[in-house]
Amino acid sequence: MTFGFGQGLKRVEDEALITGHGRYVADLAARAGALSAVVLRAPYANARFTLGNLDAVRARPGVHLVLTGADTADLGAIPVVGTIRVEDEPRMWTSFRPVLCAQQVRHVGDPFGFIVAETLDAARDAAEAIEVRWEPEPAVSDLAAALADGAPRVWNERAGNIAFTAATGDSAAVAAAFAAAARIVRIDLVNNRLVTNYMETRGVLAEVEDGGRVRLTLGSQGSHGLRDAVCKMLGWARDELRVVTPDVGGGFGTKAFPFSEYPLAALAARRLGRPVAWIGERTEHFLADSQGRDNLTTAELALDADGRFLALKVDTLANMGAYLGYYAPFIPWVGATMLPGVYDIPAMHARIRGVLTHTAPVDAYRGAGRPEAAYVIERLVDAAARETGIGPVELRRRNFISPSQMPYLTATGRTYDSGDFDRHMTRALALSGWETFPERAQAAAGNGLARGIGLATYIEACGGGSPEPAYLTLDADGGVTVKIGTQSNGQGHQTAYAQLVAAELQLPLDRVRVLQGDTDDTPTGNGTGGSRSIPVGGAAVDGAARALAAKLRTLAAGALEADAADIAFRDGRAVIVGTDRGLDLSAIAALPEATPDALAATHAFKPTEATYPNGSHVCEVEIDPETGATRIVAYTVVDDFGATLNPMMLEGQIHGGVVQGIGQALVEHTVYDRDGQLLTASFMDYALPRAADIPPIVFETANVPCATNPLGVKGAGEAGTIGACPAVMNAMVDALAHAGHPPRLDMPALPERVSAAFTKRD
Repeated sequence: MTFGFGQGLKRVEDEALITGHGRYVADLAARAGALSAVVLRAPYANARFTLGNLDAVRARPGVHLVLTGADTADLGAIPVVGTIRVEDEPRMWTSFRPVLCAQQVRHVGDPFGFIVAETLDAARDAAEAIEVRWEPEPAVSDLAAALADGAPRVWNERAGNIAFTAATGDSAAVAAAFAAAARIVRIDLVNNRLVTNYMETRGVLAEVEDGGRVRLTLGSQGSHGLRDAVCKMLGWARDELRVVTPDVGGGFGTKAFPFSEYPLAALAARRLGRPVAWIGERTEHFLADSQGRDNLTTAELALDADGRFLALKVDTLANMGAYLGYYAPFIPWVGATMLPGVYDIPAMHARIRGVLTHTAPVDAYRGAGRPEAAYVIERLVDAAARETGIGPVELRRRNFISPSQMPYLTATGRTYDSGDFDRHMTRALALSGWETFPERAQAAAGNGLARGIGLATYIEACGGGSPEPAYLTLDADGGVTVKIGTQSNGQGHQTAYAQLVAAELQLPLDRVRVLQGDTDDTPTGNGTGGSRSIPVGGAAVDGAARALAAKLRTLAAGALEADAADIAFRDGRAVIVGTDRGLDLSAIAALPEATPDALAATHAFKPTEATYPNGSHVCEVEIDPETGATRIVAYTVVDDFGATLNPMMLEGQIHGGVVQGIGQALVEHTVYDRDGQLLTASFMDYALPRAADIPPIVFETANVPCATNPLGVKGAGEAGTIGACPAVMNAMVDALAHAGHPPRLDMPALPERVSAAFTKRD
């Protein structure tokens, strides 16, 4: 078999995409002849405002609709679903984030108007004609300033700009362990703010269908969730709105969230009876889309005299921005539950404070809390290795959770089902030439360069949560249609799901059609995020394929006068084992007994626990101490993903994730000035890694099957990013330490920061 589980097949969706036949929101909007919409956005981070008379603007040629905060005052707020249990309050406070601001804006880019016109130029001209009287007020844009005495309040009801305080773990057990410790190691870390930077900016096309229902076409990570959120904001019933997601040019978390433009476009299309499209520009994306990370963390590790970990204590300030995002409060909390990492740490306690600032809201970004956790524990373990003199490899080995301890209950309540952490670390060390690194470092030093090597061993939680149903049918032509509520935004679901069906029914991939992204196709769906599509959606497809195969065996057995147990599938046929007698699947579909129910199967998979992919990254860097220029000369990854559905697609996911982690570690940084103005509002100022910056990535798997889903797979979509940041920064710090400089450096390790670090002495 060349088309089933475990085969490294090329993605079947790629030919259309790379030949210009993809169907993105902007393409569909152009074909629909849609009216153009623009959003008016705040130029100040904190200001009150009043609008001038809009009659003249509304009367301008080509202008069809002008909406303001007053016009949308009866709409619901953009929802927050990631609420958590907080300390000292009966329930978590949530900000009211309006669809359009009416009197006050709280960050640069906050929307306060929506204009629909015949052309984009007419809409832009109308926007420029609107008179706005601004009353700017003091703003606060960074975590430290937001907590200072007398800092401007983002929300009057939140003293000290604290949105929430939450905790996990056992503070008493941690205190006792720290009191008995032989050594306590502390580290202070910055996890820098990032812009999502998908290739396709957000956009939406709203059209009124026959019968009056509105259809929203938008780039998303799950149509059903956005339909429900938009209906809630508009006060509509679910049957008044259909959401369709076509091809999507990247998501990374942000395209899972509801934004103002979606209900506004729906409202405008219903009022005007014409298609309305809003296509975001890149600067709007920088200013107004949710951003990622932005934490300040202090972490302390207690060790005994032999270097065994006794307890972990962490205090994190998480920047929420001006409003609580869709999942935002949940992100630092879920990250805190993963702080113990791959280590046997008996006691742990973490405090998380969500901090409000006059900046764009922060929300889930690839990894969503798990990269932040891995960065903390892996930087801390390396610091402990330096202070104890034990060494980063040996210290990890002494403290790894062993395979014999599985299933392992962590101090934060997570249950790891499987893993052999020393196995993949040992392999990564061998592949990277860890033992011979001193020779390479010496050679580099002879050329005036500093070399460093960094190790990170990570684990993450993903692929848990809500159930996912899959619906399969045998079609008249003998092909199979899969309907599912997950949503590909670049991952290759068409290929992956087709491989699962092909493995069961022995069909070529081009005979399997995968439909996703239309709320009319499936009654429910929980979208794509948290690396859930294969562990959860794939398990659903696999279960439905097995159920459909059983039904087809029964039909074939009846027609062939055989026992169903003797029916097997081969090359699009159901055959009697050991004979040449069989039926094409298309012939089975035409049997009199082939009722719609007999040709269809449904399976919903509900995970009882997350999957826990894990792995080891080794990064080697070479630095020019005078200029701070850094070159990554080698990168190695060995991962445990339980089982591998498509090795080629998996490796692509890891490469992409590693590149994003390298970007955060070395060049990416969202910068606001003290007044809340975004200084990195375009690619002129916000850097991304380039192809020339990335070395060949050596990648292998060392899989231990997962016990929490029938495929044995562990989610892989975010793993590369999770291991990359600590591996890169541990390498940077290693280079500093070997050159005799203090091993202190924060992300991003920009050249000016690196060169300055090479001038410091303890």
